[in-house]
Amino acid sequence: MDTAGLFAAIVTVIEVIGVVVVIVGIGIAAVLSVRALVRGGGGRAAYQVLRTTIGGSILLGLEIFVAADIIHTLSAPSFEDAAVLGLIVLIRTVLSMSIQIEIEGTLPWRRALLTSGGEIVVNAIANEANAKK
Repeated sequence: MDTAGLFAAIVTVIEVIGVVVVIVGIGIAAVLSVRALVRGGGGRAAYQVLRTTIGGSILLGLEIFVAADIIHTLSAPSFEDAAVLGLIVLIRTVLSMSIQIEIEGTLPWRRALLTSGGEIVVNAIANEANAKK
């Protein structure tokens, strides 16, 4: 297998991981929101858990997809690929910021600490585990 084929396979694996992260995140979100509803948190609490967890998994998936795009561009560098990567990163950055604002209800530059999509998912799971105790 040549280097280009190896990098293409690596990019494909990373993209599949990104898809799996989003799908598993949606499954986790569904389970956590049903648990919040069953525990008497009400529909609003269940909706908030669902929304926060799905948003976090989408953000984490986007970060993984950007990593795959960077590896793809580095494996076959050309001006066109770099321009496409720049556009993809710009679009995904705007999407990430929009999702982040939707999840937290505040502008990113107003937060004291920036968190990644993975931290949001972990925090949602930790909050659910603490509610269980």
